[in-house]
Amino acid sequence: MPLSVKVAARDSPLSRAQVEEVQEEFLGEISFIPIYVKTTGDLDKTTSLRDLEKTDFFTRQIDELLLRGECRAAIHSAKDLPDPLPKGLVIAKLTRGKDPADVLVLREGETLERVPKGAKIATSSIRREENVRQILKEVTFVDIRGTIQERYAKLKSGEVEGVVMAEAAILRLKMNWNRFPLPGEVHPLQGKLAIVVREEDENSLFRA
Repeated sequence: MPLSVKVAARDSPLSRAQVEEVQEEFLGEISFIPIYVKTTGDLDKTTSLRDLEKTDFFTRQIDELLLRGECRAAIHSAKDLPDPLPKGLVIAKLTRGKDPADVLVLREGETLERVPKGAKIATSSIRREENVRQILKEVTFVDIRGTIQERYAKLKSGEVEGVVMAEAAILRLKMNWNRFPLPGEVHPLQGKLAIVVREEDENSLFRA
């Protein structure tokens, strides 16, 4: 009989899909009891992410539950992990993940050739801006926050002409959006998921 384990993660459609993905890797061994948490990054949708890499903006409340012993593990997007991790926590496992590419999502029927000069492209990453500029020279950039679905809603409403997203997120949500791969570098952990545990649990659960 599988061991029942409480795992904490962000409360978003994407994060729920990520928990299900990790659960599939341990079918028959561990049965997850999910605890979904609104983190600072979920509640604060105005702060720009441009200078927030490697902070605990999207992980703090989840890791606090873990440190208090209210769950046995935390599941994070690996690229959201703070550096360093909070004292007492370790990464037990990194998943193989999904396609790490960044993509530019356009409205249905639109093509790169038809993106107008001055078009608003939404992204909160300087790195992604630079990658977009390799294929679209005369566009402007605006910050964007919110869930994947909320970002896509701004595209559909015409608030922006394009949104940069992670291909892995679109695949996990099983969306068939009109998108184009971007050239250039991606975050080294993009597409992977991290299982974080307390140090004393490092070798007792989620072994590779």
